[in-house]
Amino acid sequence: MKYRVLLLGSGGREHALAWKLAQSNRLEKLFIAPGNPGTAIVGENVAVAATDFEALKRLTLEQKINLIVVGPEEPLVNGIADFFAADETTNQIPVIGPCRRGAQLEGSKDFAKNFMQRYGIPTARYRTVTAGTIAAGEQFLDELQAPYVLKADGLAAGKGVLIIHSRDEAKQQLRNMLQGMFGAASSKVVIEEFLQGIELSAFILTDGKNYKLLPEAKDYKRVGNNDTGLNTGGMGAVSPVTFATPEFLQKVERQIIQPTIAGLQQEGIIYKGFLFLGLMNVNGAPYVIEYNVRMGDPETEVVLPRLQSDLLDLFDGVAQQSLDTKTCAIAPATAVAVVCASGGYPGTYGKGYPVTGLQDVKESVVFHAGTARQQDTLVTAGGRVLAVTSLADTLPAAREKSYAAVAAIHFQDIYFRQDIGLDCLNGGNDATIL
Repeated sequence: MKYRVLLLGSGGREHALAWKLAQSNRLEKLFIAPGNPGTAIVGENVAVAATDFEALKRLTLEQKINLIVVGPEEPLVNGIADFFAADETTNQIPVIGPCRRGAQLEGSKDFAKNFMQRYGIPTARYRTVTAGTIAAGEQFLDELQAPYVLKADGLAAGKGVLIIHSRDEAKQQLRNMLQGMFGAASSKVVIEEFLQGIELSAFILTDGKNYKLLPEAKDYKRVGNNDTGLNTGGMGAVSPVTFATPEFLQKVERQIIQPTIAGLQQEGIIYKGFLFLGLMNVNGAPYVIEYNVRMGDPETEVVLPRLQSDLLDLFDGVAQQSLDTKTCAIAPATAVAVVCASGGYPGTYGKGYPVTGLQDVKESVVFHAGTARQQDTLVTAGGRVLAVTSLADTLPAAREKSYAAVAAIHFQDIYFRQDIGLDCLNGGNDATIL
């Protein structure tokens, strides 16, 4: 069966998904809504927002789409899978992405922590607090040791997590969050015990019953070298992760992935799509920091280049609930992605600067994240502009290729971290925090 695919989203993750889907011999036509200049190279962009469900339905019917792939979390949390399933004109079209209840694993930190508690999935101790239970929240803070982790319950565009070293400040920030620091997202706040360890991410694709384990990755959230400065959406990523040994990944499958799938089935939650596990390796034991219900960015830009199997064939397995019959082959190569950002990000930064040099990049893949077209000129249009990914037999070789490619790319105020992957070369012994 050939597929006419509609991919939703506009970032680096979506360019990587589009790039991989375009390699499939099962693809008849690829549409991306709304896409970016990078996705336009491998498919047809359509100027429809990923959250405009009615317009997406019209597009799906007009273009005879027979598979929808959801890139970002917002449409999933808003119930796009339920929307298409409830309409008799579209209910036969598979959506790669969970239903609204399943998307609550990312959409509500409280829901996710309760779920983990019910099914014995290892995670940090926590307490959920509302405006009416501040006293109980402050008491829980008194029971914990610094630093203190406060998380907005709802989606906060990646900005809803505070890590605080003073108990008095944590109590004040708890009140600030409940009073609207992150809008409605922090009307509930989850207080967590801080976990000391090394962070990494694991990813699966599931049809709700069967799953395939994708390559693990480590991303770099802080804007500055040596994990300094403000948190960002991610300044780079590597895969594989040196400290994720086969023994550790077996623990992840046995203690986290399998109980998660079983729990979703037990609760009658239809989950067909990606599940991202934000993990902490605490002395060899895996703990879940968070669930995401889609692929990460820039992790996708190192995970998919290592996938040797046909991604669209895997999606067919999800759609037909026959994923167990599909092959998921992973290249042993190392992938390194370096993000080229606008100077000033994640604070204020300029836009509209011409981007040059991409034609000189021969041995790496450049994924577009925050770019736009002004007439025939490619210009910057976001904080994270490009992700440059290279594959090689070793981590040092992959780093060298990516940084050589970055050196060929130019735009005003270009900024990138120079240490992506260095900690893994040093054995991965950094103590990374959210």
